[in-house]
Amino acid sequence: MNIKEKIATVVGILILCILVIGFLFCLYFFGMAGILKLLGVQYESVWSLVLFVTSFFILGIVVELFSKAIFTLSVQNITGRVKILFIRICIESISNWFVLFTVDAFMQSIALSTEIEVVIACLVAVVEIAFDNDKD
Repeated sequence: MNIKEKIATVVGILILCILVIGFLFCLYFFGMAGILKLLGVQYESVWSLVLFVTSFFILGIVVELFSKAIFTLSVQNITGRVKILFIRICIESISNWFVLFTVDAFMQSIALSTEIEVVIACLVAVVEIAFDNDKD
C-alpha cells in the first residue's frame, strides 16, 4: 500500500465519520425542533436553535458517560426487567433534564419552563432507550 492509498483510506474514513456525526446531529436537531414546536416554545432564530441543540448534543455526550456508569452500578444486584427499566428511565430522564437545565441557563435566546424541560427530558429518555441496542 503506497502513501496515496493510505491517505485516500484515511480521508474516506474521516468523511464517513463526519457523515455519521452529521446524520446524528440532524436527527437530534429536527427531533428537538419538532418537540419544541409541539410544546409551543419560542426561540429567536434558527441559529439559536442550532446552538441550543449543539450544546445539548455535546454536553449530553459527557453527562451520558456518567449516567451510564451510575445506571450500571445501580442495577448490579437488581432482578426484574421492569425494575431495571424504571431505574433506567429515571436516570436517563434526570441526566437529560440536567443537560437541558444547564443549556437553558446559559442561553438567553430560548427560554424553557421547568415543566417543559421535564417533558422534553422524559421524551428524549424514552426515545433513547427505545433506540438503544442493549439487551438489558
